[in-house]
Amino acid sequence: MSRYVPREQYERLCRELEAANARNAELTAEVGRLADLVAKANDQIGELVAIAMRKQGGGRAKPKAKAPPAPPSLDDETREAYEKRPLAPPRPKKPKPPKKPRKPTGRKPVPEHLTAEEHNLRPEQCEACGHEGLDIVDEVVETKLHVVKEHQRRRVVKRKTGCCRKCGVRTTPRSLPSPFPRSKATCEWLAWLAYQKFVMLVPLDRIRRELAARGIPLAMSYLVTQIERAADLLGPVDGEHWKLLLGGPWMQTDATGLKVLLPGLPGSHNGHLEVYRRDDLVVFQYEPHKGADVLADKLAPFEGVLVADAEHRHNAVFADGRVLEAGCNAHGRRKFRDAETAQPALAKEGGDFVAAIYIAEAEAQKLGLTGDALRVWRQDKIAPLRQALRKWMKGVEPTLTPDDALAKVIRYYENHWDALFRFIDHPEIPIDNSASEREYQNVAKLRLNSLFAGSSEGAHRAATLLGIAATCRALGVDTQAYLAWALTRLGTHRDVYGLSAAELTPAAFARQRTGPPG
Repeated sequence: MSRYVPREQYERLCRELEAANARNAELTAEVGRLADLVAKANDQIGELVAIAMRKQGGGRAKPKAKAPPAPPSLDDETREAYEKRPLAPPRPKKPKPPKKPRKPTGRKPVPEHLTAEEHNLRPEQCEACGHEGLDIVDEVVETKLHVVKEHQRRRVVKRKTGCCRKCGVRTTPRSLPSPFPRSKATCEWLAWLAYQKFVMLVPLDRIRRELAARGIPLAMSYLVTQIERAADLLGPVDGEHWKLLLGGPWMQTDATGLKVLLPGLPGSHNGHLEVYRRDDLVVFQYEPHKGADVLADKLAPFEGVLVADAEHRHNAVFADGRVLEAGCNAHGRRKFRDAETAQPALAKEGGDFVAAIYIAEAEAQKLGLTGDALRVWRQDKIAPLRQALRKWMKGVEPTLTPDDALAKVIRYYENHWDALFRFIDHPEIPIDNSASEREYQNVAKLRLNSLFAGSSEGAHRAATLLGIAATCRALGVDTQAYLAWALTRLGTHRDVYGLSAAELTPAAFARQRTGPPG
């Protein structure tokens, strides 16, 4: 049974409800305002308390250290493997050093090994009366640092022509060695130019301005031509290096971009600069494209172990098993470190395994182990760490989502497991590819200064000279001295010396400088 409500009563009830809602809204706003006032008051009270504590304790109160987050629970076997992993030994407490004697004050003496430029000054007359008769009774010696700017000189060769008294034939002696016939510069000058460009990484336009400031105006085209001549003369030496790399048991490689100007194309072309290295032998090569087929054809004569990053273009090289793949653990170590942003505790656990492997390898290098001794060391010290890492990965991976950063690191190690730990059974190869990556430090600086290569031919020639300079640096020989030595023997007097490319390498230059053993 429904109850009828008169219209007047219904309208009155609606007006009362609206008034009640308006009062509720006002009360809510008032409560919010009061809450803001309370919050501001609390802030002021906190500032006053902090000021009081600083005045009382002489400094700001230190917040309590937060406990590190506990790693997620794992199964007992994985936890045991992690807990038994070898870690870096704790640093021994250094004994308090004895009090060092006080260093002598004053400036340090000028090094004695510097070539001395001596000036002997003698007084001409007495500064008091002007009399010129003086007896030397004392000497004041001053030694200061001095500099003589590098000299650009000209070499003048005067060749006398003789006439035979017997047969009347005129004879003129052969001139001194030059890089090529009718060359305007000597071999030493050309070596200096290549050294400035590819060792000191000075762009040609800056070299040109420096020479002009010394009163030696040279066209840019001339400097470019001289670099071309130097690269062409040293090309056989670079080819000998490449032949030695292909015939060796292993090599490592890496690649980076190189911008090149091509005729008819706007802007610059993104070329490709590759480095190949083994110990103290380095070769750079330019390729216009980053193609797998080109790399596979280039390495077709090679049979050994190739240390390389995990790139798809390397798959064609390893397809038939003739070349064994060795990976770069430095990449895996960085991946674990990057994954700590998503999984701080677990990623650090995995990184500790890799860090322990690096510690064991560093200890072997410190002991100077090579060959079979290094293989035994790696199998005894590093192989157990490899197994512990794998056991840890199997326990952790099921707890992660597929797109987790740490899960991607684990998949990286699983997909390249044999390659990453190839170095354990092959003592000749390194633990990572960092040595070849470091070769690009100079390339990066050269790109900042020079921006691009002027042509494909220029890029090939730059690769030749970069490889020669890197090999000299790895051998520890003076690059400019080697270039002058090699160009002298590769230039106009090539027939006089009669040396092959194998006898003109930086290694041959180093052997000649050190002499035979004993």
